[in-house]
Amino acid sequence: MDRPDRVAPGQSRPAVDAPIAGRGAGIRAVYVPAVLLALFLGLPVAVLVVRSVVDGSLARALTAQVVLSALALSLTTTAVSLVLTVALGLPLAYLLARRKVRGSWLIEAVVDLPLVLPPSVAGLALLLVLGRRGFLGGPLDAVGIEIPFTTLAVVLAQTFVSAPFFVRSARTGIAGVERDYEDAARIDGASEIEVFRHITVALAAGPLAAGVVMSWARALGEFGATIMFAGNIEGRTQTLPLVVYGEFQGGDLDASIAAAAILVLAAFGVLVAVRLFHWGRALDLRSLG
Repeated sequence: MDRPDRVAPGQSRPAVDAPIAGRGAGIRAVYVPAVLLALFLGLPVAVLVVRSVVDGSLARALTAQVVLSALALSLTTTAVSLVLTVALGLPLAYLLARRKVRGSWLIEAVVDLPLVLPPSVAGLALLLVLGRRGFLGGPLDAVGIEIPFTTLAVVLAQTFVSAPFFVRSARTGIAGVERDYEDAARIDGASEIEVFRHITVALAAGPLAAGVVMSWARALGEFGATIMFAGNIEGRTQTLPLVVYGEFQGGDLDASIAAAAILVLAAFGVLVAVRLFHWGRALDLRSLG
């Protein structure tokens, strides 16, 4: 039998390479908009960081009292909010992954809501619930608890906007754990808590860790909900993103740029860590489905 690509004497070869050549031209045409978008997303951030390094504002910011105070407050509040997120979010993620309860779709929608809400709306909603005249403000005030415009308000605002990142990633990781391993541990006499700690959490460690770092990064960069619910009080509620805003409004562009550069470097470090440790599922939009 003749090979299909063999050409008989006196005959010309069919033009089979034309589609391949056309495909190559089409792929090259895709590069232009792709490069333009990549530059649009990356160039402003790169210029911000480079400028803060070249003009020395980043080095000066690391010794400025307002920046150091805001950085310390940001690290403290994000650490507390992360503990709250994991303590409350891990059980919720487990229920969403393992228990099909009635109305679970509604719970998932509620969890996803902060991802699409404008942060300022989130701050206003928190104020309407926990403010002095809010839904729970009266009972809280009666027992001497005041939340708005305090450091606790910063923690709650950060938790509100960042918790969904952890819950979604944790749910994806737990749902990916084979139940056979859990059942085998139960047969060997392990309790439910032991199965959860030593099997489920251990096998879902990657997505859980990714959810932790992504949640922390989102809390560190939180601005809108914080300024609406906690205000911008230096030493009390002024986190690093609020310093960026406050210094810019006050006319100190260098300090604003330096504080922004610190946030950019922290966020970039988190994203690099997620990829280096192969935690990419936390960034996969399919995990939100």
